[in-house]
Amino acid sequence: MKYILVCGGVISGIGKGVISSSIGTLLKSQGLKVTSIKVDPYLNMDAGTFSPYEHGEVYVLDDGGEVDLDLGNYERFLDCTLHRDNNITTGKIYQEVISNERKGDYLGKTVQVVPHITDAIQDWVERVAARPVDGTEEAPDVCVIELGGTIGDIESMPFVEAFRQFQFRVGKENMVFVHVSLVPQTNDGEQKTKPTQHSIRELRGLGISPDLIVCRGLTPLEESVKNKVSMFCHVPPKQVLSVHDCSSIYRVPLLLEKQDITDILVEKLKLNMGFRERLDNGLPVKLVKWKEMADRFEAPTKSVKIALVGKYTKMSDAYASVSKALRHSCLLAGYKLDLMYIEASDLEEDKTKTENPERYHDAWGKMCQAQGILVPGGFGQRGIEGKLLAAKWARERKIPYLGVCLGLQIAAIEFARNVLGMTNANSTEVNPDTPHPVVIDMPEISTTQMGGTQRLGKRRTVFHGDSVAKKLYFDAPYVEERHRHRYEVNPKLISQFEEKGMKFVGRDVEGNRMEILELEGHPYFVATQFHPEFLSRPMRPSPVFLGLILAARGKLANWLSHRPTLEVGSDKPVWMIPATSNFEDGRESPMSNGDEKSEEKDDQVVSKKLTKQVKALHFEATPIKSAGSRQKAL
Repeated sequence: MKYILVCGGVISGIGKGVISSSIGTLLKSQGLKVTSIKVDPYLNMDAGTFSPYEHGEVYVLDDGGEVDLDLGNYERFLDCTLHRDNNITTGKIYQEVISNERKGDYLGKTVQVVPHITDAIQDWVERVAARPVDGTEEAPDVCVIELGGTIGDIESMPFVEAFRQFQFRVGKENMVFVHVSLVPQTNDGEQKTKPTQHSIRELRGLGISPDLIVCRGLTPLEESVKNKVSMFCHVPPKQVLSVHDCSSIYRVPLLLEKQDITDILVEKLKLNMGFRERLDNGLPVKLVKWKEMADRFEAPTKSVKIALVGKYTKMSDAYASVSKALRHSCLLAGYKLDLMYIEASDLEEDKTKTENPERYHDAWGKMCQAQGILVPGGFGQRGIEGKLLAAKWARERKIPYLGVCLGLQIAAIEFARNVLGMTNANSTEVNPDTPHPVVIDMPEISTTQMGGTQRLGKRRTVFHGDSVAKKLYFDAPYVEERHRHRYEVNPKLISQFEEKGMKFVGRDVEGNRMEILELEGHPYFVATQFHPEFLSRPMRPSPVFLGLILAARGKLANWLSHRPTLEVGSDKPVWMIPATSNFEDGRESPMSNGDEKSEEKDDQVVSKKLTKQVKALHFEATPIKSAGSRQKAL
């Protein structure tokens, strides 16, 4: 097993997660099996009880693990299925050591940070690194470990010491240290290396000498600055890499490859990858599809305006997976995403219109521009009325709507109030005494113990009857998606909803828990209790997110009419567009519009274009394994 530790200095949030994911992507593209571990030095057991304003969104894994959003980056870049133990926290380590002490495992010994905590960290890393994450039974070849926080933080000291020891435990030829540091610029553009020098000095003082230094900055690192970092930080110039701000995070692997990081890692870790075929421009052949994907992110000239109505809009990382799922869908659909964040409470007339009319009118101005509306997951009372107004706006004006988790509950409450006549309908989360409890506590879920007690992880949703959602999932009989919720739509009211046209087309295996709803007679009004964004991938977007983008541009009907027909040879469903999908010319998508004026005159032209271009896609069956991992499309 080979290990790559990525740590950071100067400031947190410097991009260690993207750089770790990029390194893993480059190694995987050469045929190696790669896994990832994220170390978070906080005392929490997991990320489940965090406010999104603390560390961004809480990412959910197949096994129900509530983890740091960086694991989302790992899964999206590596197209793998990680586990809850791939996220290590101080809380988990201390709980394990204290539990062992209570059992008598250290009988007669004084339990200390060194060696007991540091040994527990090393044991955890070795155990998790050997666990398969790609749906096979084969152990990974390389484990990329990201150490969260900043070198010098008190809380990360036990982990730094553990990895200092770990390099001797596994052998220096089996471990590489990568340090990511900020190179700030003055107003006149001068790049300053002193913060990086101090950060490296701190790291070396703790017993770790970095093999590679990745310098983050606004612009590419100047050659003289690179040589200066090399000289003062005891690293050869070729091992000082520049990662400046890029047009998309999918450019980062290409940027690192251009600086020969793969060759450096092969040399230092003695990796056996054989001959690497390259194009005339030097790009490895196995990265061509990745480059085409990165190019397509920048190719679209037409945009689609989506309004995201949420509670945590001041921090975009609070909705990281949602925004990425939208971008994945835009990549396939051939549009540039214009994502407008709207604070839900700004839509509320009683409060914001009186207290801050400018924010009120600005929020509704964005709503008027939106071609599609998305209400994501969330908890608590704040902003609920604003989200209800957004759902009502979408329903009445037939604007495409996608609700996720809370967004489904919002759609149901709004419909109950304004269509079913239940004026005070609400969720018991917001109003425990509501006379019309449309959304209720799930009986098996604790409402007092918060951590790890929600309905979590991948679960099966069975389709009932024909629906747009089922068509988007290629007529699969069921799907398996990740969940994170404590409340559900009241099953006693379902018949009243369906009599008025709100159909619950997806339910759990028992048929009692509502998972997908659709509104009849609407261009696209779909909501899911699960979180489809967690399984969206750059080259394999979530079907319901893709449906929102297409409906927002008026292309959904064409897509559904001309989508490929997938034949399944077993009872396992097919529901995801495979990562091997390629466009006819490497850039154009099946929804490319051509001349919009011509389309308006003769929609048959569009149908013919779609038929031709969709046939050019290599759609393959992607069966779902009951164990949670998907068999990859060959």
